[in-house]
Amino acid sequence: MSPRYRYGANSAGRVIAAVADIMALILGLWILMYLLDANRTNDFVQFVHDVARWLAGWSHDLFTFDEAWARVVAGYGLAAIVYLFVGHAIANRVHRVQRH
Repeated sequence: MSPRYRYGANSAGRVIAAVADIMALILGLWILMYLLDANRTNDFVQFVHDVARWLAGWSHDLFTFDEAWARVVAGYGLAAIVYLFVGHAIANRVHRVQRH
């Protein structure tokens, strides 16, 4: 296998891992903003919330804790962990498959 081909697979793995990291970062940022009671009328806070809500659409309100902060941490946190785990697993798989 040519070095150029392997480098391309390595780059693809890095891109996949970076996208997963960015997704988890946005979710973590929203959790932090929520816990710190960020100003929800701020455009940046609204943007982060909208993106996080879209990313965690499948896990939003998945848990029914009595406290709202616990629902936010569990729902958005679960999505962040899943994106990190799945994204890095796919990136490692791409890297391993192309190495052989």
